Amino acid sequence: MNGSVSLLTVAIVIALLVIRTAITELREPGSARTQWAFVTNARAVATGAVTAVMLGLLGWRSSGYGALAWAVLVGVLVAFLVDRRPPET
Repeated sequence: MNGSVSLLTVAIVIALLVIRTAITELREPGSARTQWAFVTNARAVATGAVTAVMLGLLGWRSSGYGALAWAVLVGVLVAFLVDRRPPET
């Protein structure tokens, strides 16, 4: 039971991030490409993947699939933070 609640929470967080990107894209066309540019940065993706794997391995033993979903979400957020670029002026 607890694992399904955890998966639902991760799904809601992901949906909120996608909706935020869509709203920002409607207000400023082209902003979604800027927000998701971290996917093309090899260093950011590698850092996020290592983070996700480490958290996934640690969490799997205690929580199973719910921990894996959170690990993937945290890995994506870490990759996003590693790729932060200064705002264009």
